[in-house]
Amino acid sequence: MPTEVEVAHGHAKVNENGRILIPAAVREQMGVKTGDSLVWTLEDGILRVESYLSSIRRLQREMQEYKKPGILASDELIAERREEARREMEEGLA
Repeated sequence: MPTEVEVAHGHAKVNENGRILIPAAVREQMGVKTGDSLVWTLEDGILRVESYLSSIRRLQREMQEYKKPGILASDELIAERREEARREMEEGLA
């Protein structure tokens, strides 16, 4: 089921220090408070700004498709590295 996306538009000016003011209502909608970290991406001239927490949650959602039930990624990585080491040992002995 698709989620509803909230869209907002606005206008801002860049001050002499290169700062942009994010209106209070937008900061509230983003869940951003004074002192919070923001993450930005510039792609094809489009600046995307999101809260650090929001970026982590988005990346977690994007990585869900790679998750294997009952298997930790760290365990899988360790198993792969052990297999590589075993092959390297065998090749070194041959």
